[in-house]
This record gives sequence, structure tokens and C-alpha cells, in this order.
Amino acid sequence: MTQTPTSIVYTASATTSGGRQGRSVSSDGVLDLTLTAPKEMGGTGEGTNPEQLFAAGYSACFNGALMMVARKAKVDASAAQVTANIGFGPEGDSFAITADLEVAIPGLELAQVQELAEAAHQVCPYSKAIRGNVPATVKAVAAA
Repeated sequence: MTQTPTSIVYTASATTSGGRQGRSVSSDGVLDLTLTAPKEMGGTGEGTNPEQLFAAGYSACFNGALMMVARKAKVDASAAQVTANIGFGPEGDSFAITADLEVAIPGLELAQVQELAEAAHQVCPYSKAIRGNVPATVKAVAAA
């Protein structure tokens, strides 16, 4: 089922040229990145890559969703950390990704963190976008 916002309050725009060995620039110029394939894929690994960008975006968005559900549950999640591990590999004659999220909230039991993380997974826009298309896991981990 497609989920469409009732209104668009912000649109991000970026243009990439050169693929994995190129450059990505946001329309406002704030983001301006050199792209290189990771060493594991034959690149230099000196720039960033699409998987890192997806991991950064997903972990930031999920952290926001986590804080929202925690606030509704009257739980302080201001020190929460979300790590997104985005896997990349062959799938048939193409490629695919996986997403594994690790969620830590200092001062909370792992069971409560897992409950909040699962609730955030239901409302996070990135989670919604990949649901049914990308294998994803959400796991509570001990805070460092």
C-alpha cells in the first residue's frame, strides 16, 4: 500500500553525476560530496558511497521517530543512538541492499528499548519506504 503525505512541507533535492565514481550536490550547495566505491567493491574508498548516505539518512530519520514514540510514552530518549548497517550485494543479475538497525538508549532496559524501537519502525518514513522491499531488522543493544 502506497503511503502519501497529506502535504509536502519540505523537498530535498540533490544531483549526482558519474555514479559511484562521481559527485553529489544538493540544490542548496550544503551537501557537496565526492563519491567513490568502497575498497570492498574495487574503489579507493576515499569518498563516500550511496550505502553510507543511506545509512546516515536512515539512522537520523529513525532516531527522530524513536524520540517521537518515546516522548509519547513519556520516556527520555534524548541520548538515544541509532546505528544503521546497510549491506550491499548481488541479487540475481542485479544488486540489493539490507538494513539492520541497532538502537541504544542509556538508562533503559533492553526490553523497553526494543519495544520503543519496534514502535519507531512502524512510523519512521525510511522504514515505511523500504518495508516489503528491503530485508530489515531492528535490535536493541546496550548503550556504550
